[in-house]
Amino acid sequence: MSSSGEQFATLLLLAIPVACVSWTVMHEEVFREIREWFRAQSQAAPLLHQRKFFYLLTCEYCFSHYIAAAFIALSRFHMLMGGWRGYLMAWLSVVWISNAYMSVFGRLRLDIKHELLEIASSETETRIKKHAVASRHDA
Repeated sequence: MSSSGEQFATLLLLAIPVACVSWTVMHEEVFREIREWFRAQSQAAPLLHQRKFFYLLTCEYCFSHYIAAAFIALSRFHMLMGGWRGYLMAWLSVVWISNAYMSVFGRLRLDIKHELLEIASSETETRIKKHAVASRHDA
């Protein structure tokens, strides 16, 4: 079994692609149509289990469980214990860390959008002031 430091580093690194894939599918334009279809199915499918299945594909947190499970299976990463218990610990830990990454990334994107809006607003005010000064100068 690997050292706890090695496991922790692997956990932090493995959560990055999980967060990346989960974010891309749940938020980016390239998957919008699929998300909208899943959302419609989660609300209109005739059977309860169908609605719940499609809901799990529209919830960012829920979806990250599937992606984390795939990456745990691919990497065979386990934590603290051997066997299924180590895989379970790794799976839930990767889900948690990847969701923390997505929260930080979402907040960062929101801050960047806010700053861009402030810059655009400031540039608009400057253009208006320059136009007003030019109009007074011409008059």
